[in-house]
Amino acid sequence: MNKATYGAIIGDMVGSIYERNPIRTKDFPFFSLDSHFTDDTVMTVAVSRALKAYDRDCDQTQALQNFQAALIDEMRTLGRAYPRAGYGKKFIWWLFGDNPAPYGSYGNGSAMRVSPVGDFARSLDEALTLSKASAAVTHDHPEGIKGAQAVAAAIYLARNGVGKDEIREYVHENFYDMDFCLAEIWADYKFDASCQGSVPQSIMCFLEGNSFEDVIRNCIWLGGDCDTTAAIAGGIAGAYYGVDEWMVEEMKDRLGELGEFEKELRIEKH
Repeated sequence: MNKATYGAIIGDMVGSIYERNPIRTKDFPFFSLDSHFTDDTVMTVAVSRALKAYDRDCDQTQALQNFQAALIDEMRTLGRAYPRAGYGKKFIWWLFGDNPAPYGSYGNGSAMRVSPVGDFARSLDEALTLSKASAAVTHDHPEGIKGAQAVAAAIYLARNGVGKDEIREYVHENFYDMDFCLAEIWADYKFDASCQGSVPQSIMCFLEGNSFEDVIRNCIWLGGDCDTTAAIAGGIAGAYYGVDEWMVEEMKDRLGELGEFEKELRIEKH
């Protein structure tokens, strides 16, 4: 199982009903009848599928170009198949326009979809390189790239047994100021779909959690863009803690027709 990818999708589903309906509590049913996947899941599946085009035996420049070309195709194919999943206006133009060029976004869309890169990468450097490439097809603003890289790096480190203190230090030294705690920001935290306004908060939800489920509950308690923050934190937590099988079954039940692509989430480490 690709634990980070599944963790991100589960986080998206749990957070889906609270994005515009914040409850600011950790006491809620983990899944409900209304829990569903959003654009976070659709684009995560697209990244997972596109990684199959990345051939480590090729020249790296060519391999990255192949990956990006496949990613654009997968994102536009799946995005058009699920046009009401909750995309932003600029991304909708990118999905349906004639020229899918990057548009300078620093939104958290680059970070919400990057979990398969953390699962796939064989080294930290590869996680950083592939996450930059995955972001740049749309979110080529430096903050958009930074958000994707921070999440992919945290997933890679978590997957490889690095402790939370070390993960926090790495993110703090290379990406974001992590010298805060959730309790300090809770009262004033609002919906923020930028990378800089949601990625460090998502990572802190992971750092302060004591289990996969607790990490996701932290995201709902914090509020804001909580389907995406839960997808981001869920990816890291999935890599760190693993995901219970009952959660995976709940996830599969909610994938609907997108479940036809579920097997694509099991990337072979070639």
